[in-house]
Formats: sequence, C-alpha cells, structure tokens
Amino acid sequence: MPSTGAIRSSSSVSRSASSSISGTSFSSTGKRGRTGLARGWFGPAAAIVALVTALRLVALWFGQTDLFVDESQYWLWGRNLDLGYYSKPPLIAWVIRGVTGLFGSDAAFFVRLPGAVLHGATALLLGGVAARLLDARAALWTAVTYLTLPMAALGSLLFSTDTVMAPFLAAALLFNLRAAETGRAGPAMLAGVLAGCAFLAKYAAIYLLIGLGLAAVFVPAVRIPPRAALALALGFAATILPNVLWNIGNGLATVAHTMDNVGWVRGESWFSGLNPAGLAEFLLAQFAVAGPVVFVALLWGYVRPGEPALRALALISAPPLLIVSVQAVLDKAYANWALAAYFAGTVLAVGVLLARAPRLLPVSLAVNGSISVLLPVLVVLAPWPAWRGEPLLARYLGRSDLSRQIIAAAEGAGLTTVVSANRDILADLFHTGRASGLTFAAPAPQGRAQNYYEQTHPLGAGPMPVLFVAAAAPDCAFDPPVAGFDTAHGAYARMDLAAWRLTADCANAAP
Repeated sequence: MPSTGAIRSSSSVSRSASSSISGTSFSSTGKRGRTGLARGWFGPAAAIVALVTALRLVALWFGQTDLFVDESQYWLWGRNLDLGYYSKPPLIAWVIRGVTGLFGSDAAFFVRLPGAVLHGATALLLGGVAARLLDARAALWTAVTYLTLPMAALGSLLFSTDTVMAPFLAAALLFNLRAAETGRAGPAMLAGVLAGCAFLAKYAAIYLLIGLGLAAVFVPAVRIPPRAALALALGFAATILPNVLWNIGNGLATVAHTMDNVGWVRGESWFSGLNPAGLAEFLLAQFAVAGPVVFVALLWGYVRPGEPALRALALISAPPLLIVSVQAVLDKAYANWALAAYFAGTVLAVGVLLARAPRLLPVSLAVNGSISVLLPVLVVLAPWPAWRGEPLLARYLGRSDLSRQIIAAAEGAGLTTVVSANRDILADLFHTGRASGLTFAAPAPQGRAQNYYEQTHPLGAGPMPVLFVAAAAPDCAFDPPVAGFDTAHGAYARMDLAAWRLTADCANAAP
C-alpha cells in the first residue's frame, strides 16, 4: 500500500489560496488553475491507482473462486443484450459483453476484470471532486482512501452493479460542481447524462439527484442556475428513457422485483414488521463497508460538517444512509444498499479528518489497507483457510464443480435438457455449461416469474425427457435418481442434491 509519507509530501503544493464556486468562497490550500481545480495531486494519485489496480488484477488472475450467482446471471444477460432485465437495469450486462467480446473469452477473470479498473477510475474522479471543493492534499487522500475502502477492495474482486454505478456517479458529481462553478448548461447536461448512466447500472443512483437537490437548497455555493438544472434533468431523462420504456413494455418487471426486495411496501401495514435489530445490524455493517475510521468521520461530518463545502457533501451523501436505515427498521436491508453514500461521503470523511483529526488518516489507511491486502490473498489461497471444516469463502466455491457433475450426469443419461428450480444452480450451469451443447431451463412459472430464468428460459410442456436437479424427488418421480452429487464442500455443502429423469410435464409440476 502507498506510504503515508508520499501522501504527506503532496501537501508541499498547498499554500494559501482560495476558490470560488458561484460566488461563494471555500477555503483551500492548494495551487489552482483558472478552473479553480487544485493541482499537483493527480500524478501521485494516478501512479498509486495504477499500481493497486494492477496488483488486484494479478490477484484476480490467480483467484480460485467461482463466479457468484449474480455474476453468472449478469454474464448471461450480456449474451442476450437488452434495454433491461428482470432484476436490474442493463449497464452491467453491456459492460461484461463488451469486455468479454474484446478479449474473446468468457472466463471468470474477464467477467470480473472491469471491477478493479472502474474502482480505480472512481478514486481519481473523487479526487477531482476533492480538488475542486477542498485542496490538493485532500484530493490525494480522497483517491487513496476510496481505493482502499473495503467495499472498493471487494468490488474489485467480485463484479456487481454497485461497481458499474460508481465511476458514473462520481463523474456526475464532479460535473455538477463544474456546472455550479460556471453556471453553464453544458456541464450540467453532461452531469445528467452521467447520472443517467449510473441509474442504468443501479437504480440507487437516484439518491445522487436527491442529495444534489438538498445541497442546492441549503448550500447556495453548489446551486446551479435554472437553465442548467433543466439541462441536467433533460440529460438524465433522455439517458434512462430506453430502460423506462423497456420496463413499461415488460410489465414493470424490474420495478416489481425492487418492490419485492423492499418487502414492507407489499405488506398489509407498513409498521407490522418493525425490526430495530435489523437497523442495528445494517448500521454496524457500514463499519465493514467503509472501514471504522471513515464511517465514524462520515457520521461526524453529518453532525458537524463545518464549512459550506463539507455541508454540501453531507447533504449529498446522507440520503442513501437515511432512506436505507428506514428500510432496515421497517423490514430488512443489506449492507450494500447504501453504497451510494460513500462517493460524496469519502470526500466528506477525508475533509473532516484533515480539518479535525489528521493523524487518523494514516490509521484509516493502515486498517483499510490491511483489509485490501487480505481480501485478494484469500481469493488466491481459497479454499484455504477453513473455519470449522468449511472454507471461509465457501459461498464462492464448488459452483462450477457441481455444474460439471450435472453436465456429466445429463450426458451419461443421454439427455439434452437440464432443469432446476434452484436459481444458483441454473446461474452457474449457463456459464460453466456454455459450450456443452445442453439446454438449461427453469420449471415454467405458475403466475408471475420469480426470477430471470423463469422469465426467459421456462421449460416447455410435454412428455420429452429431462434431467431434473433438486434436493428432493418430486411427487411425480417414480424411479430412483440417475445421479447423486458430491457437495461436501463449498456453496452446496449443506445440501443433498440429486438428479432424476422426468418428463417436462412432471418437472413443471414439481414444487
């Protein structure tokens, strides 16, 4: 990891200066060009980002983990390009299709390759935000702090929609600040287009627009003129319009799935399942997402932001954490649902620490840097280490091995169609079995499709024989299983799985 001395040395570019955004001065200590952007930080930051990204890609190349269920599904989406999909907007599928097509390989490494690069780009973009609002020292610390966040380290090894959203959200924030500084519609429209691209990666990008609206109301320095605000809105609307039309044409499939995740929206009473423990669990998980020092500094910045620049960042960052906290107490919330808070939030945390507790920045770097080193080491050494007889990374192991066993069973039984109601099994079968010549399908849904495979790969009706993979025989199966599977370790260690020769009608009737 980079030395703190290298980062401290960047402060040699810092002397008293000031910047102005829309006529309101923010105190600064960095050399600035005519744009108001602090200089001298980008070279060191780019060098650090390039080194860390390269090391992460090396670890990814030697990684021993299988694609997770979501990653395999995103890859399959990329094989069937569309303007939207069952559970997520389409950008991650487009990215995977572009990268795997460019390199001519669908191997797990190439599916995951964009992650480290996108997080590296995000680090530099957030450095640009800090350079515009604060100074060169803050810019370098922001880039390095973001790069070593546990969420960025993990997102560089496992590819997700959050990772695709990240650079677009950071770039949208940067160009919105540029629009506030110049009052011009051009940067504002570009900010809207970039925010729209972030939305096409994950709908949580909408939090940025909420935060920018709050900041515009309460911090005049980051307010853009009405004409520029209209340009931003038009840029955003035009970018997301294809996905909106796709949703309308597909029964609002992605919206319905999102409502399923929210849970309490479909309940009889919004307050029937209050879950204070869920809120506590969600908030505690944020210490792992951002690292303990960064998260405490972020909360400190929310309570006492201080100067206008930090107040603006607090207002932009806070909505995801607040809204998802409400979701957590009403039902449940996963730790990554509020990741949109940590783009502006990282700049805020660094600004707070530099102003009030600069000695904690090296501590944060040491803690998060250690995690950033440990995670790729675990990926390379998997299945070691183990805890209580199971690998620590068990949920990322054994998936492709099971798929190969299932494919061999189908070939041995002379069957060309494999059916399973288990989404995890189907996801990896499509990826691992991509060259097998077999057909993979889910039982036809009774009512609304509950996943992408039921929506796009349902089993047809009729007497044709299929290989049905499940943990228990369906009622219509009268013969013993044709194969059992070794699931002693990995993701399926607690499941006894077998395969039966059934008719398609029987497989569709299975619970």
